[in-house]
Amino acid sequence: MVDPTGITLHGEVTDSGNGPRGPRPRRRFSRRNIFIYGTLIVVSLYYLLPLYVMVVTSLKGMPEIRLGNIFAPPMEITFQPWVKAWAQACTGLNCDGLSRGFMNSVIITVPSVIISIIIASVNGYALANWRFKGADVFFTILIFGAFIPYQVMLYPMVIILREMGIYGTLGGLVLVHTVFGMPILTLLFRNYFTSIPEELFKAARVDGAGFWTIYLKIMLPMSLPIFVVAMIIQVTGIWNDFLFGVVYTRPDTYPMTVQLNNIVNSVQGVKEYNVNMAATLLTGLVPLVIYFISGKLFVRGIAAGAVKG
Repeated sequence: MVDPTGITLHGEVTDSGNGPRGPRPRRRFSRRNIFIYGTLIVVSLYYLLPLYVMVVTSLKGMPEIRLGNIFAPPMEITFQPWVKAWAQACTGLNCDGLSRGFMNSVIITVPSVIISIIIASVNGYALANWRFKGADVFFTILIFGAFIPYQVMLYPMVIILREMGIYGTLGGLVLVHTVFGMPILTLLFRNYFTSIPEELFKAARVDGAGFWTIYLKIMLPMSLPIFVVAMIIQVTGIWNDFLFGVVYTRPDTYPMTVQLNNIVNSVQGVKEYNVNMAATLLTGLVPLVIYFISGKLFVRGIAAGAVKG
């Protein structure tokens, strides 16, 4: 029993019902929070510092750069390095900057991304929902193909493109990117489609829906996150590619990354660091913008499909 003063027979204080309830509030500046946020700040600075240096250098003139303080903001902002990198820098025999390479990269990237995503999504849908004979063998081959080093296939692809008569053309490079992007994209789509409740597929089958009806009217409307993941992966990989661009194209069809390499590694004239930095930022601008626009859907798609199955 407990007496009216709230003291038990054993002398222990009991809760009289008037005290605070619920979990104790956490301190904002606990050791755990300081460690977590401190680590995040250090890692962020580690990755943002080079970007900061590139931006401020690209906005300086060469006399100011020669002063040697790379971390100081520009005393006088100039966009002439950006203009020269885009339209005047020499990339070999041509001195039209990155503008020509930009158009080549767009022509390469857009059809490669569209074709590879369409084919891979159909492959992943078939592997997840339509069990055909040899599906497991086909899926194993795709997984194996996703991890084959690209360098192993360089020469065989040269022979194939040469025999097809498209070696050195933009169409040949589109075919290469489409083929090499297929395994990993099929794996992503297959894992995502297996995470969708199977009852939807079975109900559609009972209602008489066929292969393409289920794919177009049920699977596609529910698959926006994984399509965004596939798009970001392909755009980033294809736009930033240098190896395939330098192997499978010619100087007049070089993508932006190959022209960037020619600008940065040029041994003629004065080394213009501001132009080099501006050219580098221009080259990486497209995938960076796409990621920032669709970043939330990218994380959602990875969490929903890429780690399941």
